[in-house]
Amino acid sequence: MLDTNTNRPELPPEIARRRTFAIISHPDAGKTTLTEKFLLYGGAIQMAGQVRAKGEARRTRSDFMKMEQDRGISVSASAMSFDFGKYRFNLVDTPGHSDFSEDTYRTLTAVDAAVMVIDGAKGVESQTQKLFEVCRLRDLPILTFCNKMDRESRDTFDIIDEIQENLAIDVTPASWPIGMGRDFLGCYDLLNDRLELMDRADRNVVAETIEINGLDDPKLAEHVPEHLLEKFLEEVEMAKELLPALDPQSVLEGHMTPIWFGSAINSFGVQELMQGIANYGPEPQPQQADPRAIAPEEKKVAGFVFKVQANMDPKHRDRVAFMRLASGHFKRGMKLTHVRSKKPMAVSNPVLFLASDRELAEEAWAGDIIGIPNHGQLRIGDTLTEGEMIRATGIPSFAPELLQGVRAGDPMKAKHLEKALMQFAEEGAAKVFKPNIGSGFIVGVVGALQFEVLASRIELEYGLPVRFEQSQFTSARWIIGDKDEVEKLVNANKQHIAHDNDGDPVFLTRLQWDIDRVERDYPDLRLSATKEMMV
Repeated sequence: MLDTNTNRPELPPEIARRRTFAIISHPDAGKTTLTEKFLLYGGAIQMAGQVRAKGEARRTRSDFMKMEQDRGISVSASAMSFDFGKYRFNLVDTPGHSDFSEDTYRTLTAVDAAVMVIDGAKGVESQTQKLFEVCRLRDLPILTFCNKMDRESRDTFDIIDEIQENLAIDVTPASWPIGMGRDFLGCYDLLNDRLELMDRADRNVVAETIEINGLDDPKLAEHVPEHLLEKFLEEVEMAKELLPALDPQSVLEGHMTPIWFGSAINSFGVQELMQGIANYGPEPQPQQADPRAIAPEEKKVAGFVFKVQANMDPKHRDRVAFMRLASGHFKRGMKLTHVRSKKPMAVSNPVLFLASDRELAEEAWAGDIIGIPNHGQLRIGDTLTEGEMIRATGIPSFAPELLQGVRAGDPMKAKHLEKALMQFAEEGAAKVFKPNIGSGFIVGVVGALQFEVLASRIELEYGLPVRFEQSQFTSARWIIGDKDEVEKLVNANKQHIAHDNDGDPVFLTRLQWDIDRVERDYPDLRLSATKEMMV
């Protein structure tokens, strides 16, 4: 396995076999289906639940929230661990819907690589492009899977050109499709000289593989009709001339992406992609932190929380903090220091996730993602260590793009509403601001669908009907600068000031003019659209 930094020490075998990655795509490109098939091949589930089948069968295993199951979309990132051959895969499924992009951005801070899923008919879509930019900021290695080749799709060269142009990354084919739509027979595995034939009859069956000795092997003609074979050989010849060869180092540096073609719903091409993640994906990488980076091979345990999920089990008011281990070998019952509060914390019931099932994690290694049930002590951005005061950095919080007031249907239950809102704020599902003047709360989100999700979750999880109302404010900015200057601004603009759930001052704006005015009148202050989580 190649490493990006040649001068780094070799990782312990238990850590080196881990591959921690996220799946990113535009909604409907087939991300949840691909996740299902990964679990199927990893032996974590026996039969993939069809996303669109009827009734109970359509409950996909990775979508545990009631709304996700009803609508067939993923709205919260979930983490799953399973073995594939000698490797341990930690897969983080992210919401594809752009209204939940903040959750996805944070998730990408906890992984070492990303699998980008593209729809063969639609190519690179807007949300894919946005998520790709985030991966680019972090130099994440990317492996690409072009899905739905069994439907009418675009020309293979067109798809590759579009990725190269839109995303400015070199593309190298790891497999090449033979036919498309109804004529789609399968793929030729360019890395292993193998012909993979798709079985349309049984979607949970692994594709049939035929060993071929090079492209001039007469065996090819036995399995591929003449008209398809001629076109295929011509295309592969051109691809070899025009496209770069696979360079594993370039993949690890994020400059090149290998692309596999297949059909996730037919279980086709998935295993080759998984083998690609094992062979070309990075092992656990160092994590940015203050005052120094955390290296995975360090003996002492350190990890950071990138997501908090409340009420995963509706019967218990539980909250699970998802923690990515950045270093060391964690054992159940360990006492770790909670860096923000400087208090020790015994982690006695950590859980590992296998889709919606969880089991107690007796141990975990750098690269793994574990869930820590807690009652609100852990927030996004928190770091847990074996004593050292070190803080993971780079976990963003974005200013909301939509603001609305919120009221409880029953005015007597205002206290319950406050509790519910604080819980969602700590989970990162929404921003909650308490204006300095007047009662009530203002809720800020990135996309309108989040208001629906919040209302339905508050009603389901707290038995509290709520209604959202138009707010006079359109955006919020964190106020950054010298304490005295901040106070001056706060006192002079009381009607614009609120505090977020961490108690930090926020400037609520109606127009861009408000922001310009503050920047003009208070040159030493900065109004920021992002805040690093939990300092």
